[in-house]
Amino acid sequence: MKNLGFRKVALLHDWLTGFRGGERVLEAFAEVFLDAELYTLIHVPHSTSNIIEQRNIYASFLNLIPNIKKHYRKFLPLMPLAAQNLKINPQVDFVLSSSHCVIKGVQKPAHSLHISYVHSPMRYLYDQFDVYFGKDAPFYQRWGALLFKKYLIAWDKRSNQNVDLMIANSHFVRERIKTYYGIEAMVLHPFVDLKDFRPWQNLATPVQKEDYYLMVTAFAPNKRVDLAIEAFNCMQKKLVIIGSGQQEAMLKKMAGPHITFLGNVDRQKVIQTFVRARALIFPGVEDFGITPLESLAAGTPVIAYKKGGVLETLNEDVAHFFSEVSTRAMIQAVDEFEQREAQFQREDLYQRAECFSKEVFVEKLQKIILEFKENYNK
Repeated sequence: MKNLGFRKVALLHDWLTGFRGGERVLEAFAEVFLDAELYTLIHVPHSTSNIIEQRNIYASFLNLIPNIKKHYRKFLPLMPLAAQNLKINPQVDFVLSSSHCVIKGVQKPAHSLHISYVHSPMRYLYDQFDVYFGKDAPFYQRWGALLFKKYLIAWDKRSNQNVDLMIANSHFVRERIKTYYGIEAMVLHPFVDLKDFRPWQNLATPVQKEDYYLMVTAFAPNKRVDLAIEAFNCMQKKLVIIGSGQQEAMLKKMAGPHITFLGNVDRQKVIQTFVRARALIFPGVEDFGITPLESLAAGTPVIAYKKGGVLETLNEDVAHFFSEVSTRAMIQAVDEFEQREAQFQREDLYQRAECFSKEVFVEKLQKIILEFKENYNK
């Protein structure tokens, strides 16, 4: 079933500057379509996985800008133009995009089929504009965002004409697509790559938990790392944070002596830190949220804000929820978690993670593509 019956396939992804949840989905696409070419706005060599890096990768003119890896978010107003100027091989008859920004707007070749897996309509343009560009943002960023917002939204909505089928990564995102685009999308949940966790799950004697809580996240406004730091400063409990991002300096400045920043560490270090943590702290609103599933695969329960994609993946058997975005609510949630901590069983956590395996994802993806192709050609 090579290429699922298509002559030539192109994969699209907004940018290749690191290896997180979106890139894991792209990697699964690349494993299904082994010969596919890859088109992106920005490519930092060796920043993703071997499976992605081994194929032919074509980047936009943005890739020529010096030090673009650190500053690509500042070039959002140019991204539609960069997407429009990416030219896909005209022999391509199937385009599969992994989109959370503008890449779904790359013009597909004539007579080709384009299926777009949408991680989210751009949060920073729609419902979370003030989170990203509110009073705490530098004035020049807020001014620039306000200046280009109307143009970017108009372009984003026009680019949907280039898509034949949208797949949302959660029912939460499906509703956002319906709200902002007026499009009915299918739903296919992403996955957690369980093979990385198997050795830890199969230990004869499980690893003992240590006295710390964990966050694994990008330091972006919507992740609410600041809220977690405030709460753990007040509680004087240990919080270990893995990740980096635009708010790093601010967050380190506000962190007390009980907060430890590990930065970006290798995959094995991430998993080891997951396994030994008491719980994962997840205070942001995510469209889906692969990190909580990784936590379950590591045998670690989750303390999560009760909104967004986590409601499709977590339940009371594997997580403790809080319903208000405040320091007080998070402190109360940690206290309540500790009172019922013994109720969380590793086997229940493992079993829940299995529902979102890579194998399940690939099987469903192939079925969606083949069925849509059949109906499209009628």
